[in-house]
Parts: sequence; structure tokens; C-alpha cells
Amino acid sequence: MARITASVYTSHVPAIGAAVDLGKTQEPYWQPLFAGFAPSRQWLRDHRPDVILLVYNDHATAFSLDFIPTFAIGTAAQFQPADEGWGPRPVPTVMGHPELASHIAQSVIQQDFDLTIVNRMDVDHGLTVPLSLMCGEQDPASGAWPCPVIPIAVNVVQYPVPSGQRCFDLGRAIRRAVESFDQDLNVQIWGTGGMSHQLQGARAGLINQEWDKRFLDLLIENPTGLARLPHIDYVREAGSEGIELVMWLIARGAMADIAGPAPRPHVRHRFYHVPASNTAVGHLILEDAP
Repeated sequence: MARITASVYTSHVPAIGAAVDLGKTQEPYWQPLFAGFAPSRQWLRDHRPDVILLVYNDHATAFSLDFIPTFAIGTAAQFQPADEGWGPRPVPTVMGHPELASHIAQSVIQQDFDLTIVNRMDVDHGLTVPLSLMCGEQDPASGAWPCPVIPIAVNVVQYPVPSGQRCFDLGRAIRRAVESFDQDLNVQIWGTGGMSHQLQGARAGLINQEWDKRFLDLLIENPTGLARLPHIDYVREAGSEGIELVMWLIARGAMADIAGPAPRPHVRHRFYHVPASNTAVGHLILEDAP
């Protein structure tokens, strides 16, 4: 059967993608951030999965304010980088895994989660920036991402947005779906977005390092309790865009210790950096026990 072996958590700041694309990763401002991901890039080379389930939020590219699914899964064979107003990022096309994606949709819907099935969509920086951080620079003409990617898009842009508990429970359902797939696949699940940041209003530029670091602690040590955190706490402590962190709970809910008696996952790498643009960047790699 297929199995989820690890989860990856990272912010998806658009300026990080621009730094990669414009060759600025070694400039003094950006070098500390990319150095913090160097162990992660080596880890991914050493633990290359067969498929990545990448949880992210669309930024009004694939979905407009006319149509906003709460949860959506991409079932296409490939996904083009989106034009977000300044042209598509110069990165490879994202190859999908239609068989596993369709199976997850079937299984999760039967577990009472209403997923929107998307057979064609472009993917924006929410998905491509985490790939760049974890995989390094890729030549769009001759290169390719290390493996197929299944996009799982979550609405954290237009209220009402799903609760942390609902996201956590979706992660549990996704694990059950993956384990019922009849191919021998090594699967990773990535949760992206956050950490604390606010892009507008009187608190624009807000970064709460203490709260961010506590969130990382709880994600490792007490994810069940963290899932119960109400929305107002995210907004008050992490800013209006800090609500993106509920997507990390989907990845955490898919780990073995949540599914049943199992050891807490091993923390392979943890990193936190301020600032990147006007946001805090958090990163974590968790591995299930063998």
C-alpha cells in the first residue's frame, strides 16, 4: 500500500520566489534564509518521495472571488505555473499524479469531506515557492521537480475559512485514503503558508516571534490541542494572514501518531527566520518512526 512517511512545513512568501528567479539567493539579505533550507534540500535528495501532497492556498489565480472552494484537490496530469500579474515564474511544469489524486478524492469524500475536484488549474507561488525552497533552482526548459505533486488548495483568503480542527481531521482522512491506495508509494505531505504576518491595515508588518515559536512547539508536542485553537487567536496573535497556519494542521493530522498508537515523529530539521519581505518564515520536517 501507499504510505505517508514524512511531513514538511514551510512558509510560501512570494518574494522568496523572486529572489530565486532573479539570482539573489546569496545576497546578504537573503543568504541566511536560504542557508537555513540547505539541510532540507539535502534531506529531500536523500529521502526523495514518489509523490508529494502539497497543501497551499491559491492567491486569486486559479480561483477568483467568484468561486472559492473551501477544500480542492488537483487531479490533472500537470499544472502550469500561474501568471500572478508579472508573468509565470520560470520554473518547471508541475507534474501531477491523477490516479492517487482521484483515489484520495473518492476516499475523502466518502469520509464526509466535500472536496472540489479540479481537473485543470494553474498553480501560483503558494505551491511553487515551497518547491523552490526544498528542491533548489530548477531549469524550466530541461529540469523537472523531483517527483509528481498533488495540489490540495485550502481557502484561507475569504471568510468563512475552515477551522484548525477541520483541517486536522482532513489530514487524518487523507492518511486513511493514502493507505488504502493499492500501489507501493512513498508519499510526503507538505503544509504551507504563514507564519505571523499582516499585509494591510493598522497592523501591517506585524510579526510575533514568540507566538510563532510556540506554534512550532505545539505542532510537534501537542497537535491535538493546537487544532482546537480558535480563529480569533490566529488573527490577534499572528495577524490577518496568520490564519494560513491552519493548513499546517492538515499535514500534521496525516502523521502516524495521530492515526493510532505510534511514537511522536522525529524532528529532522527546524528553522525560523525574520524577516523575509514583511513576514516571518517558519520551517519544519517531521519523519514518522520506521
